[in-house]
Amino acid sequence: MSLWIINLFTALLSFAIAGISGKWLVPFLHRIKFGQPIKTEDGPQWHAKKQGTPTMGGFMFIISTLITAIGGYWAYRITYGLDTTSPETHKAFYRMLSVMVFSFLFGLIGFIDDYTKVARKNNDGLSPWQKIALQTLFGFGFLFMMYRFGDGSTTINLGFWESPSLGIFYYILMFLVIIYLTNAVNLTDGVDGLCGSVTFVAMLIFTISSAILCENEISCFTMALAGGCLGFLIWNLNPAKCFMGDTGSMFLGAAVTGVGLVLHNHLLILLTALVYIIEALSVMIQVSYFKLTKKFRADHQGQRIFKMTPIHHHFEMSGYSEYKIVITFSLAGMIFGVLGIVSLLVF
Repeated sequence: MSLWIINLFTALLSFAIAGISGKWLVPFLHRIKFGQPIKTEDGPQWHAKKQGTPTMGGFMFIISTLITAIGGYWAYRITYGLDTTSPETHKAFYRMLSVMVFSFLFGLIGFIDDYTKVARKNNDGLSPWQKIALQTLFGFGFLFMMYRFGDGSTTINLGFWESPSLGIFYYILMFLVIIYLTNAVNLTDGVDGLCGSVTFVAMLIFTISSAILCENEISCFTMALAGGCLGFLIWNLNPAKCFMGDTGSMFLGAAVTGVGLVLHNHLLILLTALVYIIEALSVMIQVSYFKLTKKFRADHQGQRIFKMTPIHHHFEMSGYSEYKIVITFSLAGMIFGVLGIVSLLVF
């Protein structure tokens, strides 16, 4: 049995678990009144009709991914007769496990944030500083695990160019990447089905990339998550019956970032995650431009570049349907990701 067949079965099983679990989870979330509070200033006014839609649906793909990734790994290990006494075999497994734990811990941050919002019946969850403190703790913990389990390189690898060793500055830079990218994925969760679809594409790209880079173990995780995202989309495509919440989006953010850092090809990370990066960048541009124009204009009226950010809301307010946004952004993610794969083959 080849690794591709094992991964295919892993993805299918994860898809089934995530999809079927929604038949229990969605009614349960309705019953305990875990509905999403909606602030109209955070999105188009017509999103108000989504008020009360169950949140924390990210548990569907979190549970399915964690279960099937471990199962897929052991199927791979037994099928290929990997040497259980080999330090390299153990390090490869622990790198995959580190990504899983890292993703789970960020999902836990999201769960605390979601639970606080639901308990308060508004959109005020954890404070920004509380989130940053937890993300800092778990982010540096993950980087330490990467170093501990075999990734001691401190160079920036862009394929066509590799930096000299950056030492401790590499870990500081990668920490900033973790903070930016995990929160960028969180910002992408603003249209029904968008974050799950874009992440499904990203995980397929990472699966092919891991095969090229001979990081077979991590592909067990990426395919499990791809299947889990697809199963969740049964419940999340417009009109969404359930939202993933910060529980899901923070898990996905850490998964995308963690897998990218394990593969240690920074051009691949940049291209595969470019949709998320643009989403967060649109917010930064909008806020900065508004503050500057408000400060320097005579009437002190701030100006905007986009109709609303993150940028998917700009397209939504320009007349794009939620389905069209999901398809367009997912295709863009696929194109960027394929360029990332090409860069691995060329450089």
